[in-house]
Amino acid sequence: MTWLQRHRLVNFFRNSVWLPPVLGMVIALIIRPVVQDIDAMLGWKAPVSPDAARAVLGILVSALLTFIVFVFSILLLIVQIASAQLSPRIIAPIYRSRVVRSSLALFVFTFAYTLAALARIEDSVPQISMWLAVYSSVLSIAVFLYMIDHVGKALRPVIVLSTIGSLGQQVVEDVYPQLLGASEAKPATTPAFEGKPSRIVASSRTGVVLALDIDGLAEMARRADCQIEFVPLVGEFVTNGDPLFRLYDGAHAIPDLKLQHAVAIGAERTSEQDPAFAFRIVVDIAAKALSPAINDPTTGVLALDQIHRLLRSVAHRNLDTGRVYDGAGKLRLKYRTPDWEDFVLLAITEIRQYGRESIQIVRRMRALLQNLIETVPPQRAVLLRAELETISRGVEVDFRDAEDRVRAGAGDSLGVGGGR
Repeated sequence: MTWLQRHRLVNFFRNSVWLPPVLGMVIALIIRPVVQDIDAMLGWKAPVSPDAARAVLGILVSALLTFIVFVFSILLLIVQIASAQLSPRIIAPIYRSRVVRSSLALFVFTFAYTLAALARIEDSVPQISMWLAVYSSVLSIAVFLYMIDHVGKALRPVIVLSTIGSLGQQVVEDVYPQLLGASEAKPATTPAFEGKPSRIVASSRTGVVLALDIDGLAEMARRADCQIEFVPLVGEFVTNGDPLFRLYDGAHAIPDLKLQHAVAIGAERTSEQDPAFAFRIVVDIAAKALSPAINDPTTGVLALDQIHRLLRSVAHRNLDTGRVYDGAGKLRLKYRTPDWEDFVLLAITEIRQYGRESIQIVRRMRALLQNLIETVPPQRAVLLRAELETISRGVEVDFRDAEDRVRAGAGDSLGVGGGR
């Protein structure tokens, strides 16, 4: 199995909402004969008549089927509302929720098992089978109430933004594992690729670059004694015929298909190897909140809280990645990653543009930049000072009243209402 096949399989299991319920149905059909054998061995009988048991289980089966349809319907409705109010890019994390997937698996398991138990009632009622059907139905009701509470709270803007911030921080730490200034071994040779590429491999697919097999590509280059450059940035769109790889020092021994199978290309960006994607989602939520149709600057402030968190995480990381050396210190693989300027421009520019007339946004953004300037390494503070000066120039233009200019010139961690 190639790296690409493994990648697709893992994402299929992670993102499929229907798979856990199907597994729950299969488990129910497997457990039913096992419980029946236990009932036969113990000889326990429920103190109810077969007709009463059939009536109870029939009602439960009908209710559970309606229950499952209702759960799927309300889940789709909630996702549509949340994507319209916040961002459509939050749909995938919602469907990947363990609470939602586990709850649906339990509901379908209970329905399938109760239906199978109903079909097995004859002259007497097996007690364990009856207990399991009834108690699993009661448990399904309790889990449903918990799931509704969980999903309803999880779709509040502050929770969605906090979840995205946590995910983004984890991806930043994975992609940039070295802290800024941390000691690390220096390569024995220069990192440059010399001369023109001896071969260019074009993309045979169209879509967004999701991830690449970094270790596998470096090992290919080592075995072929060549150097490989991956051209697009993870998260960029490529179409059929765009340059995907540049190979140096020959590399004719590596088939094009093998290189193609070291890159995952899909319909939309994911956060797997894309540290900028979390920034993109947070900025999109802020941009929609600051649009004239919604006009919700408080959600914009919540977004800036997570921008603050993510920028601080990035600021203390060594961003000079994208180079893989072999054991002898020779550069084998080179690929692009976002640098500090990319992150700052992505995090600040659009929110500053859309929120430039909101005192709340301007004050929170000023507090964000002032705090980072004081706490990040000095070399990272230069660009932040430039952004702070840009905000100050905008205040003089966008606010006519002198009182508003004074207020917009002060940093406030709450936007409006926080201590200076």
